Amino acid sequence: MFDQLRYQADRRTLGFVATYLALVAVGWVIWADLATWMQVAWVAVTCVFSFFCAVITHNTIHAPVFKKKSWNRAFQYLISVCYGHPVSAFVPGHNLSHHLHTQSPRDVMRTTKARFKLNILNQLLFMPILGKDVSNADLRYAVAMRTERPAWFAQWVREWVFFLAVMGALLVLDWQKFLLLGMIPHLYAAWGIIGINFVQHDGTDQEHPYNHSRNFVGPFINWWTFNNGFHGIHHKKPGLHWSLTAAAHAEEIAPHIHPNLDQPSLLAYCWKAYVRPGKRIMYDGSEYVMPPRFRDQEWIPGVGDTPAGVSLGAES
Repeated sequence: MFDQLRYQADRRTLGFVATYLALVAVGWVIWADLATWMQVAWVAVTCVFSFFCAVITHNTIHAPVFKKKSWNRAFQYLISVCYGHPVSAFVPGHNLSHHLHTQSPRDVMRTTKARFKLNILNQLLFMPILGKDVSNADLRYAVAMRTERPAWFAQWVREWVFFLAVMGALLVLDWQKFLLLGMIPHLYAAWGIIGINFVQHDGTDQEHPYNHSRNFVGPFINWWTFNNGFHGIHHKKPGLHWSLTAAAHAEEIAPHIHPNLDQPSLLAYCWKAYVRPGKRIMYDGSEYVMPPRFRDQEWIPGVGDTPAGVSLGAES
């Protein structure tokens, strides 16, 4: 299997996926024998690894893991179950809306949709705020791609069928275990992968060639999240494999970016942004001026309008 990897760094990817599956499978078998505190801890760790699988989903739709397309299609079925949502459904709102139209009216994931005065609520509730808009946009894109990109549409359908079949089987087997080891971790993963968009872009300058993204450059968080902290270079080169982003950031982004946008610690930044002092400010420390509300603008491209270099996943 390892000889089929495009980058050997993705041995870590496979290890994280295997760990998530083991947590669910072993937990399912021994659940009744665990003390209550161990059950709580087991669910918490499963939540974290489901989030890691959400990061893997993100990486996969930008830079496929395997050399063969058939292997990547199969892998997308697998991580759909680990993340809690079909992988191909990640493409419309993320690759084609957020990446191409960051923070603009065509970005269905723009952070200015969260408008609470208490900044921590913007972070905590970012996912439910976006949920309806993202789901509607994903569905419109899928309907459009039925004739525009039938191969992508077929993969999307297969992933949904596989995902729902597995979830349905687990639900029938034991609804309580399904809730604790399946549903809750999946909800946490979705909350985390959408919420990270808020810390990476809120209060940045989408018009600036470098200051459009906030980076978290600490080695600990980046080891666990496959260099997801190096977000600026990811927007500049979305197809660059995650194992290469740290070096590319150091060479192409760090010399030009505002120093406040290279944060050494995610936790330290969150403490300042959401707890003490907990103020919503611009990246340079200036006052945050909330733009007026505006509706999402249409962004769904046709076949000929999809820019070169934008991945649509295994069926791009």
